[in-house]
Amino acid sequence: MISQAEQKVSMREKAGYSLGDVSANLVFQMLMVYQLKFYTDIFGLDGAVAGSVLLFAPLLCAFFDPLAGIIADRTRSRWGKYRPWLLWTAIPFSVFYFLTFYNPGIQNKSLVAVYATVSYVLLLATYGFNNTPYASLGGVMTGDIAERTSINKVRFVAAAIAQLVVQGLTLPLVGYFGQGDAERGWTKTILLFALFVCLFSIIAFLTTRERIHPPRQQRMSVRQDVQETFTSKPWRCMFFLTLLMFTSVAMWSSSVNFYFQDYLDADSLAAFLQRAGFSVTSEKAYFVGFSLFNTVNSLVQFAGILFLSSYLANRFGKRTSFIVGLVLTLFFTALFYVVSPHDAALVYLLCFLKSLVYAPTIPLLWAMVADSADYIEYVHHRRATGFCFSGVVFALKCGMGIGAALAGLLLSGFGYVSGSMGLQSQQAVEGIRLMSSLIPAVLMCGALIALYHYPISQVFNQKMQAELKSRRSIEQLKS
Repeated sequence: MISQAEQKVSMREKAGYSLGDVSANLVFQMLMVYQLKFYTDIFGLDGAVAGSVLLFAPLLCAFFDPLAGIIADRTRSRWGKYRPWLLWTAIPFSVFYFLTFYNPGIQNKSLVAVYATVSYVLLLATYGFNNTPYASLGGVMTGDIAERTSINKVRFVAAAIAQLVVQGLTLPLVGYFGQGDAERGWTKTILLFALFVCLFSIIAFLTTRERIHPPRQQRMSVRQDVQETFTSKPWRCMFFLTLLMFTSVAMWSSSVNFYFQDYLDADSLAAFLQRAGFSVTSEKAYFVGFSLFNTVNSLVQFAGILFLSSYLANRFGKRTSFIVGLVLTLFFTALFYVVSPHDAALVYLLCFLKSLVYAPTIPLLWAMVADSADYIEYVHHRRATGFCFSGVVFALKCGMGIGAALAGLLLSGFGYVSGSMGLQSQQAVEGIRLMSSLIPAVLMCGALIALYHYPISQVFNQKMQAELKSRRSIEQLKS
C-alpha cells in the first residue's frame, strides 16, 4: 500500500521535475514571443505566409500528441511509463529547436517557407513526445491534492524563470553575439538555449519518480481511452479552455512585439527609459524597452505563481481562482487599446497588473488537467493519463499556432510590410493595436465560457481523491 508519507514529494524531486518545464519553456516562450517576428524580419516572409506556416505545421502534427499519449501510456520500462521519454527525446528536441531558428541562407522565399514548415513540424513532433509524457508525469508523481498543487507551483516558478530568460535576455543576447549581424546573433543565442533544453530534460528524468499506476485489472484499449476521455465533461472543458486561452495568449504575445516597435513612440519610450535609469537613445528604445517589458512580465508572474497560486487554490478552489484570474486578465489585456503611443508608463503598469492576475492561473491549468485524468479513473475505473494530457497539449499547440497564424494573417491584411521596422502605414499600426488588445480579449471570453462549465469543485475533488485513495489502498493489499 502507498502510505501518506510515500505520497509526499521531496523538494529535490519537485525542483528536478520543474527543470523539465524550464526545458519546454525555453522553446515555448521563444515560439510564442519571437517566432512570427523571426519569420517576417529574419526569414523575410510575408505576414500571411508566416501565419500560414504557423497554422499549417500544428495541423500537420495533429496526430503526434495523441500518439505520444497512447504510446506513453503503454510504455513499460524500469524507469516507468513517462519518465524515459524525457531522456529519449532530449537530443532531437534540442536539435530541431535550433534548426527552427536557423537561417540556412536560402534566397528563394518559397523554399524558405518550405524549410520553415519542415523544421517547425519536426520541432512540434518532438515537443509532443517530450512534453506530453512530461505533463503526464506530473499527474502520477503523487495522488495527494496539496502535493500535486505544490509540484505545479514549483514547476511554474521554474517556468517563469525560463520565461524571464527568454523574454528578457533574447534580444540582448542576439545583439551581444551578433555585433550588428542579427542572423549570427540568433544562431548563437538559440544554440545556447538548445544546450540547456537537452541538459534540463535529462536532469528531470534522473530526479523524478512515478507513484500512481493504472488499476491492475485495467486492459489496454485505445478505443476505450478515446471514448472515455472524449466523453468526460471535465476533460472537454479543459481542452476548449486551453485551445481558446492559448489562441488569445499567442496572438497577444506575438503582437505586443510589433506594438513596441511600430505603435509606441520611440522618443517617448526612450524618455521613459531614461527616467528609469537606462542610458538609451530613440534608436535603441525598442530593444531595451521590449526586453524590460518582458522582464517585468516574467518577474511579476514569478512572484504571482510563488505567493498566490497555492494560497488561492487552497482558499477558494482551483476553478473559482481560475475564473477570477481570467476575467481580470481579459480586462487588463483590453486596456492596451486605450494607451496613447506617448504613454510608455501606462504600458508597463498594465503589464504589471495583467501579469499579476494571470500568474495564478498558470499552474492551476495543469493541476486541473490532472484532476480530469483522476475523474476518468473515478468514473470508469480505468486510467489513461498520457492520452488525457496529450489532448490538452495538442490544444495548447493548436491554440499557439492559431493565435500566431491569426496575428500573421491580420498583419498582412492590415498592410504590414515585412522588414520595414518602425515605418508602417497607419492602417497597419491600427491593426497591431487591435491585435495587442481587443481581439485577444474577445478570444479569452470563449475560454471563460469553457471554464465556467468545468464541473470539478473543491468539495467534489476532495471526495473523489478520498475514494481513489481507498481503491488504490485495497489494490495494494490484494497484490
